[in-house]
Amino acid sequence: MERIAIINGIRTPFCKMGTDFNDLSAQELARIATRELLERSSFDVKLIDEVIFGNVSQPMDAANIARVIALLCGIPKTVPAFTVHRNCASGIEAVVSAALRIQAGEASCVLAGGTESMSNIPFFFTKKLQEIIAQASRAKTSLEKLKVFSQLRPAYFTPQIGLQLGLTDPICGLNMGQTAEVLAKEFGITRKEQDEFSLISHLRAIKARDVLKEEIVPVFPVPKFKKAVEFDNGPRENQNMEALAKLKPFFDRYSGTVTAGNSSQVTDGAVALIVMSEKRAQELNLKPLGYLRAFAFAGVDPHRMGIGPAHAIPKVLKKAGLKLSDMQAVEINEAFAAQVLACLKALASPNFAKEFGYEGCTGEINPNILNVNGGAVALGHPVGATGARLILTVLKHLKRSNLNLGLASLCIGGGQGAAVVLER
Repeated sequence: MERIAIINGIRTPFCKMGTDFNDLSAQELARIATRELLERSSFDVKLIDEVIFGNVSQPMDAANIARVIALLCGIPKTVPAFTVHRNCASGIEAVVSAALRIQAGEASCVLAGGTESMSNIPFFFTKKLQEIIAQASRAKTSLEKLKVFSQLRPAYFTPQIGLQLGLTDPICGLNMGQTAEVLAKEFGITRKEQDEFSLISHLRAIKARDVLKEEIVPVFPVPKFKKAVEFDNGPRENQNMEALAKLKPFFDRYSGTVTAGNSSQVTDGAVALIVMSEKRAQELNLKPLGYLRAFAFAGVDPHRMGIGPAHAIPKVLKKAGLKLSDMQAVEINEAFAAQVLACLKALASPNFAKEFGYEGCTGEINPNILNVNGGAVALGHPVGATGARLILTVLKHLKRSNLNLGLASLCIGGGQGAAVVLER
């Protein structure tokens, strides 16, 4: 099969929910990233055969958000577009979908990415209040409307929080943080270990600010457009173990160890990538950032959602014909510190490999090559965009460091894992 080239990529800063990007929609964030990508690359939009974006919250005012993004960016209206949704791996799914269409001969160049405005995930009316409003809209007289509204009760006005619903698994009934608690207990991961891991994430992200700037487009937020947001606003310069230790467990208040400090931040952001067949890149005399060598997805027990990378990584390495020791850079999304630490233990465990039918344990990951510029605990996790960000970050790091092989993986809400092998 022909190799899939990733020509270039760009992202917005990642900003904590309710802060700098509070008034920016998911489609606007993606428009900003995409336009910057096209301008920096001097890329002719007429070369794009299709547009694919990942998105989780699926805004009501931008149905099939990929199409909305394409038209906002000036991509010809004759270019088709579609949106993909694989929870936290939606950004990776967009790139994989692009690769499959290219390999099938359906396209030679695809604009792919992911976007999420978690600040704008709505609250919902209760079903009873919806019914009353609908009845009132059909009432023909003021008296009839008054009679309908007389059914109102204070409890009907309690909203359902969209974000809370989306982060709760409908099969096992646990929210994502509670699944991290399951792994912390199963793998014996202490609160101190989680906080230490989180502190490293912040320290690395702060140290890498100027490095990460290479993949970021500054954004002037509405409505004032006065000051550019140039960096991710999640990393804390003054973060320390004492501050982390003061935080109370958030998901299991009595015996838990997962806190807001050792969990990923709820975040807004977007990523755009140009994906192309190797042959087409050569015809256009373009030098890719790198190539997608292999990808894999795995299903896992929703109760143990975060263990997904420990299943997807051995699968993708087998498909790529490589070993974990061949990888020179690794990114595992930090949905929760406990979840990443559990995956590291599982990958290095012969018992885990035997239990799930893998041929020997996958191996240990050198901490010095893991999330070297910080991860989602510090940078944030805009769920529809993170997968694409991991690909971009790995490829940029490989290029800067003159390395050849990298791995990106993440867990997926609902009980899945995704992993890709990237090469230069």
